[in-house]
Amino acid sequence: MAFSKIERRNKLKLRIRRNISGTAAKPRMSVYRSNKQIYVQFIDDVAGTTLCAASSAEKEVVGAFKTKCEQAGLVGKIAAKKALEAGISEVVFDRNGYLYHGRVKSLAEGAREGGLKF
Repeated sequence: MAFSKIERRNKLKLRIRRNISGTAAKPRMSVYRSNKQIYVQFIDDVAGTTLCAASSAEKEVVGAFKTKCEQAGLVGKIAAKKALEAGISEVVFDRNGYLYHGRVKSLAEGAREGGLKF
């Protein structure tokens, strides 16, 4: 029997997480995508802490653009700005089981434009 969408994504997520982890010097940039919003966190897996985060529910993003892809690009730029302020310049990108297209790709490109390296 075929996997449901959630089971399939969790299986992909575990496969990805087996190979990548974040440290204080090079944290993991984890993306979560809901139907309405997109969230990104910078995580130090060694200490188990979130260093900084950004989302499309923030004041700067709400109502700024019409499409969700445009919002994701802006969230990427805001996340990069917050990360650079926190002293993070290089990250490991964790797409969290989502396919690398659409909003996830837009967020990653926005983060690269903002100055992050991954």
